[in-house]
Amino acid sequence: MTNANEPWGNTVDVEFEDDIAFVFFNRPDKKNCMSPTLNREMYATLHALELDDRCKVVVLTGRGAAWSAGMDLKEYFRETDNESDNFKMRIREEAAAWQQVKLRYHAKPTIAMVNGWVFGGGFTPLVSCDLAVSSDDATYGLSEINWGILPGGNVTKSVADTMGQRNALYYIMTGETFQGQKAAQMGLVNESVPHDKLKERVVELARELMKKDPVVLRAAKEVFKRVRYMDYETANDYIYAKSDGSLYRSGAAFRSGAMKAFLDDKKLKPGLDTYKED
Repeated sequence: MTNANEPWGNTVDVEFEDDIAFVFFNRPDKKNCMSPTLNREMYATLHALELDDRCKVVVLTGRGAAWSAGMDLKEYFRETDNESDNFKMRIREEAAAWQQVKLRYHAKPTIAMVNGWVFGGGFTPLVSCDLAVSSDDATYGLSEINWGILPGGNVTKSVADTMGQRNALYYIMTGETFQGQKAAQMGLVNESVPHDKLKERVVELARELMKKDPVVLRAAKEVFKRVRYMDYETANDYIYAKSDGSLYRSGAAFRSGAMKAFLDDKKLKPGLDTYKED
């Protein structure tokens, strides 16, 4: 039952399970197409979960047969045709705010659990998640070319960063669909598993992430996402600064314990195991 103080419960829903927050696109009748309302509720939901002690890992998924079939064309285009330019820009900004900022740099680890259809605008939040696991029978498509528009909302940027030039251009230019195993081969998702194993694998991955120092884990993913656009010298300085800052904020107890277990007690093989605090 949703608490009145929680920002989800309409186009977005959340279920907590063993320190995992399963965040659902909750428009199954619309194949979980993203609307202006969903964008605002998703931002508020992700923002709230950063400080929610029930959540150590965020899993983004969809109700019903779709992960998300992209933008709601009726609400984004037909119903805004006669609105002002400022209104249209505000709608775009609200979409970018949760997909490209709040989700991409979320305080907690994020996993896309891809359970069905992923089309167009659905690629951006998929790529913004830290990790992604797909169902083998999930269907992906960049079908915008089929009705004479370009992939918007930074979809082109998202697939260029993950799928590579040849693959991205092929699907952008043909509009053909592909399934989970192909998505994994191209690097769009980390792996693809049978549908009946999807949640099990995602939970397993989430539990592995929970074993890490959460402050250092957050810094590690932020560093990766930012240094890609830096030169080597700047990146080197940035990495050291973030490393020092994360250890200071976390208190470095995890690191100190791990070092002792490895160097002094000879009980840890960090290349094979994760340190477990007593």
